[in-house]
Amino acid sequence: MFDTSAAHQATPGTRARIAALLESWDEQVFRSVATRHWPGADPVLPRLSRSANHGLLWFGAAAGIAALGHGARARRAALRGVVSLGLASAAINTVGKRAVRRQRPLLDAVPLIRQLKRQPFTTSFPSGHAASAAAFATGVALESKSWGAVVAPVAAAVALSRVYTGVHYPSDVLVGAALGVGAAFAVRGIVPTRSQMPSPGRPYAEAPALPGGRDLVVVVNRASGSSETATLVRDALPLAEIVECEPEEMDTELEKAAGRCRALGILGGDGTINRAAALAARRGLPLAVFPGGTLNHFAYDLGIEDVHDTVRALTEGDAVRVDLGRFTPGPDGAESGHFLNTFSLGVYPELVRVREHWAPRIGGWPAGVLAALKVLRGEHQLAAEFEGRHRALWLLFAGNCIYQRMGPTPGRRHDLADGLLDVRIVHGGRTPGLRLLAAALAGPLSRSPVHAAERMRRVRIADIAPGTPLAFDGEVAEAPRELILDKAIEALTVYRPQALL
Repeated sequence: MFDTSAAHQATPGTRARIAALLESWDEQVFRSVATRHWPGADPVLPRLSRSANHGLLWFGAAAGIAALGHGARARRAALRGVVSLGLASAAINTVGKRAVRRQRPLLDAVPLIRQLKRQPFTTSFPSGHAASAAAFATGVALESKSWGAVVAPVAAAVALSRVYTGVHYPSDVLVGAALGVGAAFAVRGIVPTRSQMPSPGRPYAEAPALPGGRDLVVVVNRASGSSETATLVRDALPLAEIVECEPEEMDTELEKAAGRCRALGILGGDGTINRAAALAARRGLPLAVFPGGTLNHFAYDLGIEDVHDTVRALTEGDAVRVDLGRFTPGPDGAESGHFLNTFSLGVYPELVRVREHWAPRIGGWPAGVLAALKVLRGEHQLAAEFEGRHRALWLLFAGNCIYQRMGPTPGRRHDLADGLLDVRIVHGGRTPGLRLLAAALAGPLSRSPVHAAERMRRVRIADIAPGTPLAFDGEVAEAPRELILDKAIEALTVYRPQALL
């Protein structure tokens, strides 16, 4: 038998020797860094170290990433970096600094030009700056490898600057950086990255490979502010035909394009993509979606975040089949209408109508605030027969497939071919604002006095008052007296890369 008592008796001495060895190593590396001449570092590293105080450097970096990234992936990377930094900073300042009260290094070996003008007064172990830098860089990299590669050298320089300026031992920085990385992965454990999400791309569909965009016609909605994205499409797909048009010309140009292409491309927001999707499904054409409008929920739920995602799918011929939501009768006398994302009756269509009325005059965001205040202050409940029962409703929402976020508003879908409608209602009554807030806090399948949700395949709504607005994928129309909501199962083939980066 192995004698564990001897091992236990030797442990304290061994620990002491290891601790002494590490402390000696720490001192040697610290003095080596302090006494070595680093060309060009004297004017740079102290300033970089000061710029990272209170996370200011990283907040600025996050704003730059979000502004320059031009896409949802960059915005998510910036947000994840900031949240990771916040968690790391909170852990270091509330637990780390108090657990090990290590004194700061002596500055006798550090040249005066390197020393910070204001020396930190907190304890030395672990380094909060290194933790924040590592947390931010790791959080960004978990969402976007390219932006992570940009941020990582800056984060490493900040960590090095803490030893260079004499405010931390190397072990302080290493442990702080490790804690920062751990904080970023802890955040990922709570809020998964897009790459961890279940793939919405199923089931796989056959579609022609069109390298360079050969036999592809892309219709661009000029009103979506898509000119910059249209240039990217031209550069990435030189063989594709690009047709730019005004909103009132969209239907005509889409019909023309469908008659001379093997795949139909569309560049715009959700409302624009809706028109192309309905036509592509009717003609049996695969659809290539290029997000370029104000809202791009369908493209993002599909996993397409920029032009290059769609280009990769076109080159390889990768596509999936997705459901189309359907409401009968459709708008403007059509036999039926379709929705890729959401359909709603009640306060939301009114909010969209008021917002679109004021947006050209005062801007989109102020118009949205004004519309919310006006709608929630008014008395415009919807009286209708829902599944055979007469109800007073503030809101009826139907999603094309199941949305994962809680509450009556749409979040993200993990499956775009589940055959289901995500139906949520907010019951009528007084104080609509409080009722909508209560519904937003309720679970996706909860039942309460104000909110209910069901997964359904078909919905019948009758006795709708004349003049009641309906909204579908951001478009607004007048609702008919009676409506049937259902699904066209796997009716649309959409290009989507099999392996998302």
